[in-house]
Amino acid sequence: MRIPALFPALLVVLLGGRGAHAQDQGPRQLGAPPSIPNPAQNRPAPAPRQLDTVPVAPTDTARRAATAPQPGPASAPAPVYAPTRPGQLPGDNTRAARFQVGLKNGMVYTASDVELKQPLFGRSYVLLDGQRKFELAEVGFYEDESGHYVRTQLPGSSRESTLRRDKTGRISLYSVTTTQYSSGPGGLGYPGYGYGYGGFGGYPYGGYRTVKTEYFSKDNGPIQSLSARNLMLATADNAGAQQLLAESRRYRQATIASYVVGGGLMVAGALQSLRPTDNGRSISPLIYAAIPVLIVPIVLQSKQANNQRQAISLYNSGK
Repeated sequence: MRIPALFPALLVVLLGGRGAHAQDQGPRQLGAPPSIPNPAQNRPAPAPRQLDTVPVAPTDTARRAATAPQPGPASAPAPVYAPTRPGQLPGDNTRAARFQVGLKNGMVYTASDVELKQPLFGRSYVLLDGQRKFELAEVGFYEDESGHYVRTQLPGSSRESTLRRDKTGRISLYSVTTTQYSSGPGGLGYPGYGYGYGGFGGYPYGGYRTVKTEYFSKDNGPIQSLSARNLMLATADNAGAQQLLAESRRYRQATIASYVVGGGLMVAGALQSLRPTDNGRSISPLIYAAIPVLIVPIVLQSKQANNQRQAISLYNSGK
């Protein structure tokens, strides 16, 4: 038969096909589980990176912008209320309050503008910011562009006066400026009546002069006349001030002596000038001699005032 003859050929074909399949899968161990393909091997490879691309790090500005909270919807600003301080004028308080006005009842008002009004008819008053006024009799102190003023009674007077504060400290200086008429040597001033500044008549005639009378107060106490005696009592605990005031006292004594001598020469010269002579009336030489003697008090008064001010400054410094 032909079947046995074809059997070897069929066997060769079958063995050849199994050998080719074994070469494709590799040798397989007997009893081993079948191999599972790795999923990573089936993933597509990443695209190659271009060499000309450089990574850029985020800047601080971009980082802050990314982390900053986003603004919400705009809202109207809240109103600001400025409470009125005790004693402060109502109304527009946006302007800076530079001055104070204190009443005798203890109330203190602040204002940006203070004016002293002295009408020809009626009582004087203080006007605050052009809105409110107080009669001068109600005011204890006030401030304006020219300085600080207090209302008080002067020594030996029952009426109140307005004094300007010129210096502050343990000993504060105050002054009153008045216009007076003098029938004596014009504008030279006299002991005990302050210091004269000028005169319309000029020497040796009389006339109107501006007189500045000074006072002082220790530790905000009562007003006292500015004299060497009062200052020596007020500065008794300061040796340096006492020495300066002793010199000021000597200048005052020399000033009085100059006035007495100069006044005597002036009177004697006037009497001689009135007497008739063989050559008629003439001006006595004593009048010419009295002129320099009466000028000396001007220099002495300046030294006296300078020593007093130095003593006050030394006392206020605590040295």
